Amino acid sequence: MKVVKDTVVSLRYELFDVEGALLEKVEDPISYLHGGYDGIFPLVEEALHEKSAGDAVVVTLTPEDGFGEYDHNLVEVEPRSAFPKELEVGMQFEGAPEEADEDDFLLYTVVDITDDEVTVDGNHPLAGKTLVFKCTIAGVRAATAEELDHGHPHDDGTSC
Repeated sequence: MKVVKDTVVSLRYELFDVEGALLEKVEDPISYLHGGYDGIFPLVEEALHEKSAGDAVVVTLTPEDGFGEYDHNLVEVEPRSAFPKELEVGMQFEGAPEEADEDDFLLYTVVDITDDEVTVDGNHPLAGKTLVFKCTIAGVRAATAEELDHGHPHDDGTSC
């Protein structure tokens, strides 16, 4: 079966930076619903279209095609008192940027801690980076009516 609109595609992938350093690798396949459902980067989806199980693709993702440009406005310094006592660099918290609507939440990562202040970064860790996405199609199947209705696969046989 070919990768076309309304199929569930299972992939094994590796993600590299432009210098060739491995950033992420999955052994167990991930799945997404093909055809504009926002389950994978659009450039990767385009490269996979009309391919079949066993085919491999390599896609270079600029920041615009991947996790976006790095936005220095998403780095904020907050009072230490606004955070829990137990706090470490790398911890993550959900919050909204100052000028955002109350529904626009981001995941902020703690990047620095002093006695009085905590610096958090709302950028994705890979924002601003050009990446190389290498994947192999592990399987392709027709999506179920429920998956199409929900806009994502239900690989474990359960619904959302």
